[in-house]
Amino acid sequence: MTQLPTPALSPSPTPAFGLIIIGDEIMSGKRTDKHLPKVIELLKARGLQLDYADYVGDSPERITATLKRAFASGDVVFSTGGIGATPDDHTRQCAADALGRELVLQPQAAALIRERMQDIAKEQGKVFDPDQPDNIHRLNMAMFPTGADIIPNPFNKIAGFSLAGKGGGVFFVPGFPVMAWPMIEWVLDTHYPHLHRTAAWIEQSVIVMGAMEATLTPLMLEIEQTFAGVKVFSLPSVDHPEFGRHIELGVKGEPGVVAQAYPALLAGLKRFDAKLGPELVQK
Repeated sequence: MTQLPTPALSPSPTPAFGLIIIGDEIMSGKRTDKHLPKVIELLKARGLQLDYADYVGDSPERITATLKRAFASGDVVFSTGGIGATPDDHTRQCAADALGRELVLQPQAAALIRERMQDIAKEQGKVFDPDQPDNIHRLNMAMFPTGADIIPNPFNKIAGFSLAGKGGGVFFVPGFPVMAWPMIEWVLDTHYPHLHRTAAWIEQSVIVMGAMEATLTPLMLEIEQTFAGVKVFSLPSVDHPEFGRHIELGVKGEPGVVAQAYPALLAGLKRFDAKLGPELVQK
């Protein structure tokens, strides 16, 4: 068996990142989800990666169950959609139910809503009336579970909110991308700057012709066990127009560790007399 190098030091633990996308309009196809690729992009720009995503329609039972898992996970989870004040907006109540808390008027969020209403009245040349039914109704968007903190909304001041979970937190933003994306960036840069990686992750891989994943699995496990912080990936293809049946086999992680793990992967492939194709690098 090929002798592998001494294991690298284990990196500091990083929480998993999750995304919950809520709305019947996504599930029915009326709207195409844009959040998944954007959140992947925002995380990647900070040397991080998305670990999972859940899609949920406007079912209070399903939303509550999904949020219970998120709060218990210890992960950093972003939830988009359902925090408005119309009858199909259930997320605020579901978050409260998931934690067994009450919905209460959050003072900072309420003040920002009143500021927004005053701005609109001024733009329209009207006198702001806080007791107008529409303005009273809008305050429902400041009803958050007890203990919630606000997430500033630079687009229209209508805040999102966050709640701590088991070691992580769930961050609730609107479904509108123009609001949600800068709010997610604010969370990443305000609450988690210590997780940003100064050296971006890279991927190095090689095309392995005609191999079977089951045959290569022991080598993949060996590499992951030897090089802490590296992930081995295997992307099989059965009908590629150039390479035919093949596997793209590679490692990804911080550049220093990948620089050790990738040569070890290539050395390990020699045990299988594998026919190798092009090598690929993605930064």
